[in-house]
Amino acid sequence: MTDISARVRIESETVLSDNHYILKRIEFSWRRGDGSWHRSAREVYDRGDGCTILLYDPARRSVILTRQLRIPLYMHGYRDLFIETAAGVLDDADPLSRILSEAEEEAGYTPRNVRKVMECYTSPGAVTEKIHLFVGEVDAAAKTGKGGGLADEGEDIEVLELPFAEAIAMMQDGRICDAKTMLLLQYAQLHIFTE
Repeated sequence: MTDISARVRIESETVLSDNHYILKRIEFSWRRGDGSWHRSAREVYDRGDGCTILLYDPARRSVILTRQLRIPLYMHGYRDLFIETAAGVLDDADPLSRILSEAEEEAGYTPRNVRKVMECYTSPGAVTEKIHLFVGEVDAAAKTGKGGGLADEGEDIEVLELPFAEAIAMMQDGRICDAKTMLLLQYAQLHIFTE
């Protein structure tokens, strides 16, 4: 990775909101490829880094997903519960520890053979969040709770077990349209459910 610090000057930072996460207006100058400086301003939303996990049962050839209300999507016209992998914000925890607790809280599973497969930024034009993506094996013995999220955090999460082929079909026809979930399903298609 190349350090571009010599090409960026932060001129000012103004906190616009720190109600739940932090929204700032950043005024900056950028030295363009031709050597000239260009001044701009952008709003930057810092909600912390996150993690997500695709829980899969290799014997049953199934995946465990969640379904819940996502109010930003509702406000954007999405009128269904949103299907996605179990996920959460790190809140200063390490990604592996946090995803293990999220798998239990949201889906009710304690996975084994958990491994990180990638990390990514999903909306780098406005959001600072980096997401750590994991996969983990489950079976009936790994079902250690009911899932559903934490009621005191307002969570009301449904747990879905879907045949892997159905999850892929749902991704292809748009019923699953979450970027992190789609990345993990495609990863599973290439590296887990290859036959």
